Amino acid sequence: MFPKAKERDLDLIIETFIYLQAEGRRLARSECERVGVSPTQLNVIMLLDQIEALTCSELGRRLATQNSTVTGIVDRMVEAGLVKREQSQEDRRVWRVRLTEHGSRIARQVDVAPWAILRRSINAMEASEQKQLFKLLRGLAGQVAAEIEKSNGSKREKA
Repeated sequence: MFPKAKERDLDLIIETFIYLQAEGRRLARSECERVGVSPTQLNVIMLLDQIEALTCSELGRRLATQNSTVTGIVDRMVEAGLVKREQSQEDRRVWRVRLTEHGSRIARQVDVAPWAILRRSINAMEASEQKQLFKLLRGLAGQVAAEIEKSNGSKREKA
């Protein structure tokens, strides 16, 4: 299908993604243990620290998980005093999740090395390279999402 050189290049790209993911998880797991939260809770804390407040649906999209899963995550985080739910003033049906002071303290004390390392590495690139990388990654994410949807559609048809 592909010439050998192209296969090696593809393998190298995939290995790089796997390396970044594995190293990121290792570093994040270490930080999670230090501050006493789960990796998923740390992701939520860091998202809310950047964005301030999200609905459960928005949080689910960003975590790539179902609303029922997000509800459980948020419930446990509310119980632990990491986040709070606030009803929207504009639409009383909408509830937003926001960090508590305790959650904000954790966000300030956590060194999310993978994020920081990637941020510094990307910032070291030329602006044109950053734009090209973003365009390529956005395209790749779209292709992966289409493959997953196609795969899920095939599974539903067999059921």
